[in-house]
Amino acid sequence: MTCPSLLRRRYPAAAEILGERAEGPVARLVTRLRRDDVLAQFARFVLVGGASTAVYALLFVSLHGLGYLPANIGATAVSSVLANELHRRLTFRAEDRVGFWTAQVEAGGISLFGLAATSLALAWLDATAHSAPLFLQIALVASVTGAIGLIRFAALRWIFRPAAEPVSR
Repeated sequence: MTCPSLLRRRYPAAAEILGERAEGPVARLVTRLRRDDVLAQFARFVLVGGASTAVYALLFVSLHGLGYLPANIGATAVSSVLANELHRRLTFRAEDRVGFWTAQVEAGGISLFGLAATSLALAWLDATAHSAPLFLQIALVASVTGAIGLIRFAALRWIFRPAAEPVSR
């Protein structure tokens, strides 16, 4: 899903986006995040992950009255679709190489693994501390999701990538 042809694309520098006088830490950060090396992609991955985790938390709290498992499933489904699309478009800039459904299938498999892991973690928490506070449930899910996120980044960056284009002579 990721990066072999990223060097061919041209993205404007922060100064072009923010104006000629764009100097300082914000401009340097924007310029750094727009690069396509592993560090910049990982930083964008973390930013997208943080945003989708916030969406997850809002949905989990909203659906919590249904029970922790339905809330987890619903919040995971919505936030995963959002994260997959944002990773396709922003993190890996693969919208011209990978379609929406392909991205959902590739990353969705990892999301299902994450759903199983978070559901088991929540079931364990419920079994050991029956009425665990909501913030503790969200913190547990965020921790498990963070670990799964590292696996997800590696899979999206190095495993689910298009085959190298043949070199023409």
